Amino acid sequence: MKKILIIDDEEAVRKSFVLALEDDYEVSTADCGEQGVEFASKNSFDLVFTDLKMPGINGVEALSQIREMGQTMPIYIVTAFHKEFFDDLAIARQKGYPFQLARKPLGLDDILEIANAVLGQGE
Repeated sequence: MKKILIIDDEEAVRKSFVLALEDDYEVSTADCGEQGVEFASKNSFDLVFTDLKMPGINGVEALSQIREMGQTMPIYIVTAFHKEFFDDLAIARQKGYPFQLARKPLGLDDILEIANAVLGQGE
């Protein structure tokens, strides 16, 4: 079963991702960027969804640290706040750290659709 990591400081958001994905994927959750990076360093994931705006290290920093470990899985940064992080996101792109942006709010169908499209599962 393919493995997905969800990094978000909001419990309700993590629960909605789990609800959307748990029937088809093995889902792990992290409640902050630091924990997400630690999980990614110790486990192999097929896909990561990370919030952008979090206390501690934000989604761009989590992306950077995961990529610096040599991890190549698809990473989706999910945010409603991308404008204030535009410079950080541009720097991550310039460094060659691949990622996609997904705009909040994501419904359960949206979450599953992205995962199925990226991981080649579903209809």
